[in-house]
Order: sequence, then C-alpha cells, then structure tokens
Amino acid sequence: MGVNPEVFVLLGFLVFVGILVYVGAPRMVLQALDARGEAIRSELAEAAKLRDEATALLASFEKKSAEAEANAAAIVAEARAQADQMAKEAAERMKDFIDRRTRQAEAKIALAEAQAAADVRAAAADRAAGAAETLLREQMQGGAGADLLAREIADIKNRLN
Repeated sequence: MGVNPEVFVLLGFLVFVGILVYVGAPRMVLQALDARGEAIRSELAEAAKLRDEATALLASFEKKSAEAEANAAAIVAEARAQADQMAKEAAERMKDFIDRRTRQAEAKIALAEAQAAADVRAAAADRAAGAAETLLREQMQGGAGADLLAREIADIKNRLN
C-alpha cells in the first residue's frame, strides 16, 4: 500500500494549522478584525455625529436665511413707507410754497394797483390844481382880484387877532 500524496498534503496542512494555532495566529487575526471593526464603528459614529452637526448647521443657516429675508422685506417695506411719506410731505411743502408765492404775487399786484391808483389820483389832483390855478389867474386879474386880495388879507388879520 502506498502512501498517497494527498495524505502528505493533508498532514502538511494540519501541521501548518497547528503551528498557527500554537503561535496564536487566530487570536491575532481576531484581535485585528476586532480592532478593524472598532475603528469602523468609531468612524461610523463620527460620521453620524458629523452628519447631525451638518444637519443642525444647515437648519441654522436656513433659519438665518429666512430671518434675513424677512428683515430685508421689512426694511424694504419701511423704506417704501418712508419714501411715500417723504413724497407726501414734499407735495404739501410744494403746495404751501406755491400758495405763499401766489399770495405774495397777489399782494404785490394789489400794492402796485393801489400805487398806480394813487399816482393817477395825484396826477389828476396836480392837473386839477394846475387848471384851477390857471382859471383863477385868468379870472382874478384886474380889479376883482385886488378886491379879493384885500378882503382876504383883512380876514386873515381878523382871524389872527
């Protein structure tokens, strides 16, 4: 009976496995696998933690973005309200200015009319006085004028005394 080469291969394999067991290779392999599993577990925990932080940060940014948009809308609304108010005030001031200038112009016109009327009256009075003087000179020449002058002088003397 001859020995099969498969038996030698089997015996060699068993001896090799026995040496590995004696040296503690399975324990080292299990420790390495446990360490690798623990490293993967800690990386997964770190990844989950980072994901939660990223989600919280994203929510915070979205909230801040919404607040900023609301603030911007409020600022725009306030600016529009102020612009409308300023436009109304400017329109009122312009109306008041126009009314005041109109009243001033009307007052100047009335003053000019009164001055013109006074100038016309003064000119008419000067002309009437000139005409009366001319008429009186013509009528008072000669004896009638001398009699009138003497009577008036006597009348003045009587009034003064």
